[in-house]
Amino acid sequence: MPFTLAFIAADRSTRLPFSADINSLGGLTAVVTISTNSSLDVRGLGIDSWDSNLLRFKSKLIVWQTWDSPISARFLFFREKLRLAVLRTIPQNEHIERFQKIHGRRLDYYERKRKKEAREVHKRSKVAQRLHGLKAKLLNKARHCEKIQMKKFIKAHEEKEIKIGSDKQAQEGAVPAYLLDRETQNRAKVLSNTIKQKRKEKAGKWNVPLPKVKGIAENEVFKVVKTGKRQKKAWKRMITKVTFVGDGFTRKPPKYERFIRPAGLRFTKAHVTHPELKATFQLSIIGVKKNPNSTLYTSLGVITKGTIIEVNVSELGLVTTTGKVVWGKYAQVTNNPENDGCINSVLLV
Repeated sequence: MPFTLAFIAADRSTRLPFSADINSLGGLTAVVTISTNSSLDVRGLGIDSWDSNLLRFKSKLIVWQTWDSPISARFLFFREKLRLAVLRTIPQNEHIERFQKIHGRRLDYYERKRKKEAREVHKRSKVAQRLHGLKAKLLNKARHCEKIQMKKFIKAHEEKEIKIGSDKQAQEGAVPAYLLDRETQNRAKVLSNTIKQKRKEKAGKWNVPLPKVKGIAENEVFKVVKTGKRQKKAWKRMITKVTFVGDGFTRKPPKYERFIRPAGLRFTKAHVTHPELKATFQLSIIGVKKNPNSTLYTSLGVITKGTIIEVNVSELGLVTTTGKVVWGKYAQVTNNPENDGCINSVLLV
């Protein structure tokens, strides 16, 4: 009489050395009904038996059982037995995953998960409002990094495929007659974010008088100031170059001031030459836009050769194309102010 053999094979492509009908039950479990009236000869199939329910078949684990009817309570029970046998092979440290695979999840798991994720935003907001000090700084830095990653991810998904009509005319005979009146299309990828493009156009470019500047060593700009009772602390620095300090600057207590900008080297005026008018004006400095040597020098307002400064040109009476008065324009420093005692610069027109 026909009987059924249930087994777990290492892969679905395992071939059996007898004629059988394989019914998939999902996962690694399968049921094989062998069409034979004789009893199964275990030794003839190369199976070494060491247990009543476990066999070794060509170095693959086989859990087997025979019964009369393939669809019965015994069949379902044994299928569950097979499933548990598979799960026993899961590593011990994955006990939670093992439990979920055996017993499943709660019925309201996904609903609770959705609600928890919805509440998370409000919780983070409350924490961000309550934190202060160093913890707030660390949280803000982490959130800043997250937002940068999120923006990059969104930007990558904002790329769209659009069609752009080309001006090139198709050669005769290359395109069928019924398509000649149509434009030939080119496919191109463009960013849908046009604001960035507008900003680039608005910023514009200038040809600076000094395109390349010699670098300045840090020990040339900063002089180490030793402090403490035994002059052992050396974390303070005195700036030896000309600096610009704005009107609204409030100095820190001298004890905690890391970068000292001497009052004798603080400049507020600059000699600016207009390249078209060939005239020089003494104008007030608004700020240091860019020091090519370092961003630290820019933030400290250090003015060296090649630095781009912003000057107040309201006295010159310059107006825009729309008739608005120009208040500030950029100029590049062309001399070494710490040696000459003055700032000479050329206006960028």
